[in-house]
Amino acid sequence: MRLGDMAERSFARHETFHPRYGWFRKAYAFAAADPYVFGSEDAPVTIGVGKNMVRAIRFWGMAAKLIAKRSHKPRASIVVPTMRGRALFGEQGWDPYMEDPGTLWLLHWLLLAPPTQLPVWWLAFNEFHAVEFVDADLEDAVITQLEAVATWNMPHPSSVRKDISALLRTYAPASRSGRTSIDDILDCPLRELNLLGSSATTDKYRFTLGPKPTLPSAIVAHAVLDYIDRTGTGGNTATISRLAHEAGAPGRVFKLTETELVAALQPMVERSRALSLAAPAGVAQLSWSEDPATVATAILDDYYESTGTEVCSGCLGDVPISDLDATETDPMTSSRDAMSRAPVTSGVS
Repeated sequence: MRLGDMAERSFARHETFHPRYGWFRKAYAFAAADPYVFGSEDAPVTIGVGKNMVRAIRFWGMAAKLIAKRSHKPRASIVVPTMRGRALFGEQGWDPYMEDPGTLWLLHWLLLAPPTQLPVWWLAFNEFHAVEFVDADLEDAVITQLEAVATWNMPHPSSVRKDISALLRTYAPASRSGRTSIDDILDCPLRELNLLGSSATTDKYRFTLGPKPTLPSAIVAHAVLDYIDRTGTGGNTATISRLAHEAGAPGRVFKLTETELVAALQPMVERSRALSLAAPAGVAQLSWSEDPATVATAILDDYYESTGTEVCSGCLGDVPISDLDATETDPMTSSRDAMSRAPVTSGVS
């Protein structure tokens, strides 16, 4: 898969802020309470953060496909929850307070799943193969890849640099340099995934390869089926090689080999009647017997011990909820006052 097919042309829209604890849920909850909130003059007072952080929270909510612009309201300031956002953070949602460790892995997948609004991040996870690197190595590689996208105008190098900085502050262990604040050290949930570390001998960055002990089988299976639905390749089988090595596939995003991907999928395959693993002619492949988005949603229903969620995986999950007022669709956030009373908790239990 090519970058132009997998990503939107979007750079440095996070106002230099990496995603903080609570921001994903805040993006959902405030959009559910008031679709105009992010564009209102009093948004900093309502949300309780500075103006730049308001834009950053909106961006990260959209990048994780939890909120989106209303389809018939092109104004950028009007955003509502997506079907997936409501399924995850609604009153009866899968994980309304981000208490399950699998939710962080799910959000990681959604940030990079096509169409991603983080093309620099997509390139870092999918097309950058250095074993160890510093910021400048990644920047050079990303710029080279971006120059190859004929349909895109090149972003300013400073925008690429800001996206790389946000990536490193999101996933890498916090540096305790003089420029690092206590918020930077404590306040980024996706660091808990340990996807990016540093070499003990060279102090350079390196992606963490190998099995991921905290990555649930259900999240891997969901990501695989979500990816299959998004890429629209048809059929009811996919080779494990493709799912592990294709640019944009879960194997690349989770940094898993073919063997590790099979091991991660196996528990869910044993649990779900809709999935099977086989190796005809020695080629390992995953098969599914129903619509992949339907199976992907059912897998998360089972994982989070929920029932009856409408299909909200794959491309359909990105669709904004109906144009009814959000107060009619989610009682938990029936008003801005309700949001101010609701605890915004996060982290891993």
